[in-house]
Amino acid sequence: MMERNTNQRRAIRQVFEEIDRPLSPFETLELAKKISPGLGIATVYRTIKVLCEDKWLAPVPLPNEAPRYEIAGKPHHHHFSCRACTKVFEVSGCPGDLKGIAPQGFTLENHDLILYGLCKDCAGK
Repeated sequence: MMERNTNQRRAIRQVFEEIDRPLSPFETLELAKKISPGLGIATVYRTIKVLCEDKWLAPVPLPNEAPRYEIAGKPHHHHFSCRACTKVFEVSGCPGDLKGIAPQGFTLENHDLILYGLCKDCAGK
């Protein structure tokens, strides 16, 4: 658990709980500043690091992008990345058993699926 529970750290946790989608450190900063106006990016990075060490947050790696972070311990899911606004969203569905597309003789152990396109807000513009 975090050593100190400052207003800024509470604001960061609150943002992840309320937004409930993977966030970049900069998205986290902008949203948490509405709760704690004096918040800075260094505090966001330090807090994310501690929350990951505490296993409260988990990184969401995306190819060729900085990682996003989401609350840890969620059931298996995938992600959708909007090419316009760059927000990342959770996708609850899964195509299921992908062993059939692995090369012959290979043993599939896990998979990540990232969908790309436009989110509903960007698609509606």
